[in-house]
Amino acid sequence: MADALSIIPASVLRNLSDKLYEKRKNAALEVEGIVKQLVAAMDHDRITAVIKLLAEEYTYSPQANHRKGGLIGLAAATVGLTSEASQHLEQIVPPVLHSFSDQDSRVRYYACEALYNIAKVVRGDFIVFFNQIFDALCKLSADSDANVQSAAHLLDRLVKDIVTESDQFSIEEFIPLLRERMNVLNPYVRQFLVGWITVLDSVPDIDMLGFLPDFLDGLFNMLSDSSREIRQQADSALTEFLQEIKNSPSVDYGRMAQILVQRAGSHDEFTRQTAITWINEFVKLGGDQLVPYYADILGSILPCISDKEEKIRVVARETNEELREMKADSAEGFDVGAILNVAKSHLSSEWEATRIEALHWISALLNRHRSEVLSFLSDISDTLLKALSDHSDEVVLLVLEVHACIAKDDEHFHQLVLSLVQNFRSNNSLLEKRGALIIRRLCVLLDAETVYRKLSSILEKELDLDFAAVMVQALNLILLTSSELFQLRELLKQSLINAAGRALFLSLYVSWSHSSMATISLCLLAQAYQHTSTIIQSLVEEDINVKFMVQLDKLIRLLETPIFAYMRLQLLEPRRHVCLLKALYGLLMLLPQQSSAFKILRTRLKTVPSYSLSDEQVQFSTVHLNPGSSSSVPIELIMNDHVKQGTDDMQSWIDFSSRLQLFEQMQQKHRTLAKLQARQQKYSTSTKDIQQQEEPKQELPDGNRPTSKSSRKVPGPLQL
Repeated sequence: MADALSIIPASVLRNLSDKLYEKRKNAALEVEGIVKQLVAAMDHDRITAVIKLLAEEYTYSPQANHRKGGLIGLAAATVGLTSEASQHLEQIVPPVLHSFSDQDSRVRYYACEALYNIAKVVRGDFIVFFNQIFDALCKLSADSDANVQSAAHLLDRLVKDIVTESDQFSIEEFIPLLRERMNVLNPYVRQFLVGWITVLDSVPDIDMLGFLPDFLDGLFNMLSDSSREIRQQADSALTEFLQEIKNSPSVDYGRMAQILVQRAGSHDEFTRQTAITWINEFVKLGGDQLVPYYADILGSILPCISDKEEKIRVVARETNEELREMKADSAEGFDVGAILNVAKSHLSSEWEATRIEALHWISALLNRHRSEVLSFLSDISDTLLKALSDHSDEVVLLVLEVHACIAKDDEHFHQLVLSLVQNFRSNNSLLEKRGALIIRRLCVLLDAETVYRKLSSILEKELDLDFAAVMVQALNLILLTSSELFQLRELLKQSLINAAGRALFLSLYVSWSHSSMATISLCLLAQAYQHTSTIIQSLVEEDINVKFMVQLDKLIRLLETPIFAYMRLQLLEPRRHVCLLKALYGLLMLLPQQSSAFKILRTRLKTVPSYSLSDEQVQFSTVHLNPGSSSSVPIELIMNDHVKQGTDDMQSWIDFSSRLQLFEQMQQKHRTLAKLQARQQKYSTSTKDIQQQEEPKQELPDGNRPTSKSSRKVPGPLQL
């Protein structure tokens, strides 16, 4: 230290710490001259002593002016050293870097100025301190003092120039430093970081693309910055990187895919759009690398398909199609279970489009990986069944397609129909709102006869008789009205003349016996008119209730539809269809005369001709069946049991007496259940009445009881 004091005159040292900048500047020039002389003399020991004096006595001084003088002095010494400066950088740079965190903004400013001058002299040798300088510049970029920020920007540009020229820069050492700062929220720091990423990426010898996964998330994070300038800078950098990815033969798609998946769910619209655009390109470019990430990618795409922004929806749909078209198997890391779980989770999405695409994925997996999907069936079956209650018809139809695809073999077909029946039993609204759609669509996707046979066999064993009756009535109405079941109706019409029709009739009969009106409808459809008449006559007072009358009203109206046109045409030949007339008149007798159904059926029966068009014109004695009506039917055609031609002769194909016994047994079960329910309801009502009558008595004090005779009588169980 004493040696240095002898080298630098006292006046120079005094001026170096003066409060006036000009004096400090002049003193610095003196120091520069002294150092140059020492360099010429190759006296590095005394140079070291001078630098040590400036550092310890000035830059670390508690006096601000001393610190300022020390900084300008170190810069001057570096200028004086010229080419020899690199030997003394270990002494010169650390004190300057330390001054970057000084409390005095002017000191920080002079530190920037000093380091700028030092960097200009040493250039590439400066790189060894790059990480420390970068850290200091990162902090100064957000400095509270505008002058310090301005000085830091100038220094930053110079450092960038030096780095781009240098072949000693280590990107491997720099990336951890960059990664640590990428999630900083300060806008000035963000601009600083994006600037460095852009500059380094422009250097041909620096492979920033290889390290992109380390700072990609930070760049995406900047897309939602409140500053438009930062958003544009980040977007520009990302666009450039994406172009490089397209042109690069080797890219680490996996790590970046995970980042993009997370960013695709961002609340910020611009971030989502950029992320889904990247994912779209990755799906096209990534190939086998992305197979293990298909499930994650799908999980990010499906919500975007329903995004409020059209651009995002379009790209998401395109990406979804690209992903679904790719062929992959388990050997390549394709995880069927993971993708199924993703699709399953999105079946509960609030967005219809997302639910639809999730179902398309399940369907595609079934077509390509059926055995693997069936191994996970227990995990998705409940969700698929719940999806049948979806408010969207399109979703329900797709769910049914998936169910039908699963039910191609007998085991899964039985399980499907059984689950449907259980679902209908536990969810009455599903049967009411979606029952017809579900049954009709299944009959199209699977064989209608097979579906109805299976439903019938399950309902035969149904213990909940009320549900069985409701279910049969629903199935019967679908059978009679749906265009999809035309072939099934045609087959049933041949029940008396065709073995296949007879087998179908018999398979439905037992379960249809849960509802008397459904059984009558089935027999009319099968043209088993004699048995229809027998069933009508077997009905007792208990059977003819409100529910029965509602079903009868529906049937009468259905008789007027094109479905029963064949039956109405048979009325043109009353001689051949005596039992049909008898059955229709039996239904007429059950209807209240003031009901619209009665008037409809009576009007139809009035049109029955009094002779058969196929007979010769033969006069018959007639009896008027409808008093006051001009239309009449020959009594012989109704009363002569021996006149049985046409279809009635075919009833020997089926043992109708045993069918009648089955029907009566089933109806007896329903009557017994109805009586039991009536008794329970009566008991419940009586108990409630007793409680209501006893409550006032318990609340009245003894002295305030009414004295009338009637009020003293307390109703008891025996009286009730």
